[in-house]
Amino acid sequence: MANNPLIELKQLGQSVWLDNIRRGHILSGGLKKLIDEDGISGETSNPSIFEKAIAGNAADYADAMGKLIEKGKTAFEIADELSIEDVRMACDVFRPVYDSTNGGDGFVSIEVSPMIAHDTAKTISEAKRLFKAVNRPNVMVKIPGTPEGLPAIEECLYSGLNINITLLFSVKAYEEVAWAYIRALERRMAEDKPIDRIASVASFFVSRIDTLADKLLQDKLRATNDPALKAKIEALGGKAAIANAKMAYQLFKNIFGDGRFAPLQTKGARVQRPLWASTSTKNPNYPDTLYVDTLIAPNTINTLPMETIDAYRDHGQPHLSIEENMDEARRHLQELEEVGVSLDQVTQQVLDEGIAKFEEPFLKLLGTIDAKIIEAMSHRHTAQLGDYANALNENIAASEQNGVANRIWKKDPTLWKTEPEHVNEISIRLGWLNVAADMRKHVGELTAFANEIKKAGYKSVVLCGMGGSSLGVETCRDVWGIAPGYPELHILDTTDPVAVRSLERKIDPKKTLFVISSKSGSTTETLSYYKYFTEKAPAENFIAITDPGSGLQKLAEEKNFRRVFENPSDIGGRYSVLSYFGLVPTALMGINIDKLLERALQMMCACAAEIPAEHNPGEWLGVVLGTLAQKGRDKITFITSKDIEPFGAWVEQLIAESTGKEGKGLVPVDGEPLGKPDSYEADRVFVYLQLGKKKDPAVKKSLSSLEKIGHPIIRLHLRDPYDTGAEFFRWEFAIAVAGALIGIDAFDQPNVEDAKKNTRTVLAGQAATAQPLWENKQFAVYSTQNIAAKNLRDALKSYLKLAQPNDYLAFMAYVEPSNANRTALKAMRIAAHNKFRVATTVGFGPRFLHSTGQLHKGGANNFIGLQITADNAVDLPIPGEAFTFGTLIQAQAAGDWQSLATRDRRVLRVHLKRGTKLIDLAKEMNKLLLAKPKAPSVKRLVKKVKLAKRKK
Repeated sequence: MANNPLIELKQLGQSVWLDNIRRGHILSGGLKKLIDEDGISGETSNPSIFEKAIAGNAADYADAMGKLIEKGKTAFEIADELSIEDVRMACDVFRPVYDSTNGGDGFVSIEVSPMIAHDTAKTISEAKRLFKAVNRPNVMVKIPGTPEGLPAIEECLYSGLNINITLLFSVKAYEEVAWAYIRALERRMAEDKPIDRIASVASFFVSRIDTLADKLLQDKLRATNDPALKAKIEALGGKAAIANAKMAYQLFKNIFGDGRFAPLQTKGARVQRPLWASTSTKNPNYPDTLYVDTLIAPNTINTLPMETIDAYRDHGQPHLSIEENMDEARRHLQELEEVGVSLDQVTQQVLDEGIAKFEEPFLKLLGTIDAKIIEAMSHRHTAQLGDYANALNENIAASEQNGVANRIWKKDPTLWKTEPEHVNEISIRLGWLNVAADMRKHVGELTAFANEIKKAGYKSVVLCGMGGSSLGVETCRDVWGIAPGYPELHILDTTDPVAVRSLERKIDPKKTLFVISSKSGSTTETLSYYKYFTEKAPAENFIAITDPGSGLQKLAEEKNFRRVFENPSDIGGRYSVLSYFGLVPTALMGINIDKLLERALQMMCACAAEIPAEHNPGEWLGVVLGTLAQKGRDKITFITSKDIEPFGAWVEQLIAESTGKEGKGLVPVDGEPLGKPDSYEADRVFVYLQLGKKKDPAVKKSLSSLEKIGHPIIRLHLRDPYDTGAEFFRWEFAIAVAGALIGIDAFDQPNVEDAKKNTRTVLAGQAATAQPLWENKQFAVYSTQNIAAKNLRDALKSYLKLAQPNDYLAFMAYVEPSNANRTALKAMRIAAHNKFRVATTVGFGPRFLHSTGQLHKGGANNFIGLQITADNAVDLPIPGEAFTFGTLIQAQAAGDWQSLATRDRRVLRVHLKRGTKLIDLAKEMNKLLLAKPKAPSVKRLVKKVKLAKRKK
């Protein structure tokens, strides 16, 4: 276009860059059209531009963002990938400009994260990463010209990066970056490195100067009644910014016109061009092309938003203008000082404001993407509830109307209970709501500690803890495994002496870090482990995780433990997986706890108070579970993709211990193999946690069959294993909601202490010794009920007949948690389920006492228990105690038995005598349960018919 003012600017030596970037504009050919028709020769971007592009043009990014969200990317990672891809595509569009100008123009800028602007080393690293990631010669990385930014700018230029220096407001700041550019080229030239392909621009901000200066002038105007002074002040409106830029251009000419730059120029160095930024007019009283028409000069750039480009194309007045009226510009600056407006103060203030607000657009960008992630989360769960759909809809509406999520976030204890004793307890148990955000601040510290342990040569880590101190860590270990080079992590949460000895044989205590983990600091099992191993390893091999002021904290300080991690005291054990209790051991395995917490935070945001109940993943799930429990569907049966099977043990404790009280409770069924559809009573709800997109055909078929006959099915989709972090929070929130719906306090465990008291009584020798109903050389049988017991099978048969529809059968095994014993228990639970159509649970003692033990005692009387104990094959002393590990586990079993008997629970105890294995009991039980009934003889049938006739 011969009469296009934009083209004329190019002919005058000034480049015009587009101050905007948008994927749709690139892909549609709009950007190329600007290049071809208007001579646009570059493009700038920043977080604010990307935020507007993504928020305002959702369709442009929907597909790419959806794929990244599905991959489990964080908001930061998504912003990073989208911006890099946009800049890379734009670079390709501008590549012909870059080539035709021999690398002199055609650049696209991408900005380093504002979150690291005050860290020189991180800025350097980030700039290099971005330059490499875009992987185009015409990319230019933007770095702020702050005190911390200056050394980063010089180092990056020296490293061969193209750099755009931003946030320049004063002539002095401009001078500093100009010399930084020259120093970088001098360093390269001294080392005989090429300098002819390095480009840099100095982004000098314009209109913001007038915005503040004009405001100050208005203040001065209102403060005077002097007509002459008023006229002088009024004449200075809109003059400060242009005069300031003119002075910067004069300095540019002085620095790059000759002298120190000349030797560099002979080697092909390019001048560092001033780039006039923020040149759209903010004041509607000024011409819309004011900051373009007045700042035209060769070897400069003006970066314009689309509306200013359109305006300039329409009525721009291009001519070399920047050196016009220089005396007038100097006079304007002097007069500003005379009326009390200091340019130095103005530039400093806008710089301070710019730095303070530097992070805002970036955080807004992340917030926009987080909103998309949250929206996607609400679509990652489905439920087929059949006849219960209407009841669910009513309860969802009620939850919304009652502000359940809002009350949870306000930490309102009366959502659950109004009695003072409950209110006081609940009030100090809701720290889990914010702990993921709080712990994010400690990721660096925990990662550094894990690396310290790794470098110190430790080969093993032994986590000594029960319940909430161990189950979440076990989930993380079994889902992710140990990262290469990190010590193997073992978990000790049994008092079985064979298991303790077995673990000891796997480790070298002197090369093992022992993590002594207890919220109360007085857990009997945990302290027993410490007492056993403290004589085998030095104090520096021990760390503690506990609440502030606990006995364990005092012990650790007294014994000079290597480290003590004080956990927030307002978090209950089963809600502590995202606190130090879960994260310290997880970090020691080399697992990416930052990513784990990021997923938890995503779910936390998705469960925010303002999210409607039907779209709130945690609230929705809690209402579903509570609604189904009210309808008798209280057996939550978990089916999981293989790689996330370990999640079940953690969620089992959360559900059982939180809800099993006051004669109510949700029964978590973990690890029970899927049976035939007709093997289930109408007390089940199935929860399928599916990892990734690949579905197990057998599971899909089974769930479809269950669904057809009316069983409720909940499906939760995890993108990758790190979504386990999100599920930790979802289920915590859901169980809090479900607890409120069924009317219990989800944060106490009123019956756990009973078994502990009874254990202490047994250890003190004050408990009565129970007498067996029947025994032989292999087995001894005990029961809380009056049943027939001529032999083992008779006892089992009589006991199992006590099972009623909607009961659940709990296998409570106080034996070594070995693979062989797990296999035997699995065989028994399958046979029992198939025979009696009851739900089955399995727990090793004393571990389950800190999990499902509360449900057994405090839940509904639909519990029927098979307790399995055994003679100790070996025994181990506990230094400083009168009892051994063998004595302790027997006492714990007896204490649990007494607690259940006191509540008239239906429990059969089978004791395995020395030499008898659990598989022997499994064989006997399976013979009983799997045996086919004998066909009656003809003689017996004839006798039966005669008897019937006689009665008739």
